[in-house]
Amino acid sequence: MKKLSALILAAATLAPSISFAHQAGDFLFRAGTATVRPNTGSDNVLGLGSFNTNNNTQLGLTFGYMVTDNIGVELLAATPFEHKVSLGPVGEIATVKHLPPTLMAQYYFGSAEDKLRPYLGAGLNFTTFFDEKFNSTGKDAQLSDLNLKSSWGFAAQAGLDYNLDKNWMLNASVWWMNIETDVEFRAAGEKKSIDTRLDPFVFMFGVGYRF
Repeated sequence: MKKLSALILAAATLAPSISFAHQAGDFLFRAGTATVRPNTGSDNVLGLGSFNTNNNTQLGLTFGYMVTDNIGVELLAATPFEHKVSLGPVGEIATVKHLPPTLMAQYYFGSAEDKLRPYLGAGLNFTTFFDEKFNSTGKDAQLSDLNLKSSWGFAAQAGLDYNLDKNWMLNASVWWMNIETDVEFRAAGEKKSIDTRLDPFVFMFGVGYRF
């Protein structure tokens, strides 16, 4: 009986350390697929309509820290996203790459012992564009010197962690980012600047590790 009592006491002592998750002081690292789906719109471009961009999937990474059991901060990073840019009847005219690092403040619902931890976040996005270039179709239309200005904007997210054990978790999250830029280029040598918004949803699915 004494041995059984000792075992029960030991199990009770160990249980919190095994079941606790997402508690103050934890660092959270997540990795998975991140798919950017732009909701592109712009001023009319040369009388041909609005710019359009396609979806793109890359490796997404997040680095988080739990300030309390329910409040966290998180930074989103990724390998560079590349989008094909189309213009009305002309079709695909250019490619553009970008990086959208985003810093979020988050609220996690539930308690540290829960396996499921849904959360909401709000924060700031910075998007920088690079490797902007017209393809042969764009050049044939006498377009050149493509450049997109960097963007600052609001970001929001909703996510869910499913804790597999005290270290590993599965994660799914969706982000929305306010990304607005000036698209600058030359058309037949004449300089143009087009107000353009991307405002993408970003869908991320992956695994996480807590330490």
